[in-house]
Amino acid sequence: MRTVLSVLVAWVSLVGGGTAWAGTEEFSPPQEISSPELGAPSALGPGVTYRGFSLTGSHGPAYGHLLTVDLREPRVSVDLLHPGAVAGRAQVSRLADQRQAVGAVNGDFFNITEDQHPGVEATGAPVGPAVADGQPLKAAVPDGQRFGPVMPAGGSTEDVFGVGTNRVARMDRLALEGSVRTSEDELPLSGFNQYALPVGGIGAFTSAWGSASRLRSTCGTDTERGAPCSDETFELTVRRGRVASVAAKPGRGAIAQGSMVLVGREKGAQELRKLEVGDRVAVEQQLRPRRAGAFRFAIGGFPILRGGRPLDGLDLATPAVRTAAGLADRGRRLYLLALDGAADYRRGLTVAELARTLRKLGAVDAFNLDGGGSSTLVTRGPGAAHATVRNHPSGGAERPVANAIGIFIRR
Repeated sequence: MRTVLSVLVAWVSLVGGGTAWAGTEEFSPPQEISSPELGAPSALGPGVTYRGFSLTGSHGPAYGHLLTVDLREPRVSVDLLHPGAVAGRAQVSRLADQRQAVGAVNGDFFNITEDQHPGVEATGAPVGPAVADGQPLKAAVPDGQRFGPVMPAGGSTEDVFGVGTNRVARMDRLALEGSVRTSEDELPLSGFNQYALPVGGIGAFTSAWGSASRLRSTCGTDTERGAPCSDETFELTVRRGRVASVAAKPGRGAIAQGSMVLVGREKGAQELRKLEVGDRVAVEQQLRPRRAGAFRFAIGGFPILRGGRPLDGLDLATPAVRTAAGLADRGRRLYLLALDGAADYRRGLTVAELARTLRKLGAVDAFNLDGGGSSTLVTRGPGAAHATVRNHPSGGAERPVANAIGIFIRR
């Protein structure tokens, strides 16, 4: 293992040039993952370090990349990176360059394909809630509409990992609370910039959504992502507090700043259809955490470690290249991890092994993020103009993703 680590750490310093990989020998799957063997740390700035590590899991050797962030350092901050639209995708390295982040990992699972709905475009929008720079961008889709591996017992698409305005990281849940008020009624709002609405619900789309079609929001059901699209829909645009236009089906195209599009399906469509151009409409929405304290940034996924113990129901059998975030020191220290997807290491870890790995690295709580071809970790050292991709993405190149966690240092 030490020989393998030496070769891999040497590769880390040569990213962007030729790549050398150690050979592996046949082995018997261990009953327990080995403790991670850590490479030498590399400082990216005050309070932020990068290092590689290796270990052996039940399906073979794995190599990983780790960013450690000390939130007690006043010059360090963490925020959501996104491509400027909820329904949009970009490579992690590009997102990091746009904001001059010193490090980043890919984030939430997202609406990557629509094979089950021919003619409906995949939006690229993330599954869970998202908060950037203290501003809510979107709410969670119904549990049955998510992408990604099986969640642990009690998991929800409302689960988030983030950093509060008090600079303390935590895992929590963000639930949408909102209403659509007309002169005659007050209707519940059940969606906010999300690619799937609950059956019978009404969803609000703002300029943050982007220009992607809103048709996908009326497809599937609360329990079955691949169920057919609804045949009872309605859409209206609200501008300056009044209905400006109506349509029988969800449309596409950019939404003007200050305007809002409401999309209804089934009962929600029936309620919206009662409104006419010129009618007054007021929409309110907020993402409410379970625990006290506002988020500066939050991202979706699902918990895998809490209080130092892996959660019940984690996948014990399926290895994969994975990305995760962990926290320690009562939320003052962050760990951002991505496994390598090179051929010799592509088998990866199970979700249960990922939780144990984060614990061995020092995390008390941990959160699973999108993996497979999405897993990407980048760094930008002092004086560097561009971010460097530290791992080998398993697809052979960086996959455009919905969002990422970015680390920043105020110089």
